[in-house]
Amino acid sequence: MEPNTTGVKTWQWVVTVIVIIVLIIIGVLVFGGKGSQAPTTNQTGLASSTDETTGAVNRISMTDQYPGNVVYLNSVQLEKPGWVVVQADNNGTPGAVIGSAHFDAGINPGKITLTKAMVDGSTYYAVIYTDDGKGTFNATTDQPLTDSIGNVVMHVFHATTAAGAGLKG
Repeated sequence: MEPNTTGVKTWQWVVTVIVIIVLIIIGVLVFGGKGSQAPTTNQTGLASSTDETTGAVNRISMTDQYPGNVVYLNSVQLEKPGWVVVQADNNGTPGAVIGSAHFDAGINPGKITLTKAMVDGSTYYAVIYTDDGKGTFNATTDQPLTDSIGNVVMHVFHATTAAGAGLKG
């Protein structure tokens, strides 16, 4: 019997199979876990909360806004229908309500028309509120939505001319 000099040797097949199995195990460990996710606000414009018991996600995805009277939301993801409320800054916390819009459960893009225009350089908050079912936003009966550890689900953003003319509101 002549040695096989042109084909793949048995040991090469064994090593290839072992490497594939190791890669599959690593992939399952890295991408397959269903851990809880802490509420976050990051530079990509995403504020979110994951309920550890149901896996429900409530989040706002948006960027800084051009000064004006309209806030554009890339998407709002809600487990149940609710409100996204824009609030002016009050010494580092959400203050006066300057706009609100109702969103259905699911993932929805949207915009909110404000009662007072945003000022260049100012800080604002987009906060998710529950819906009391009465059809209009009421700050006393519609409450800020919190995650499983009590943090309000919100996104802090700024009004800035650097946001681009495409976002003029």
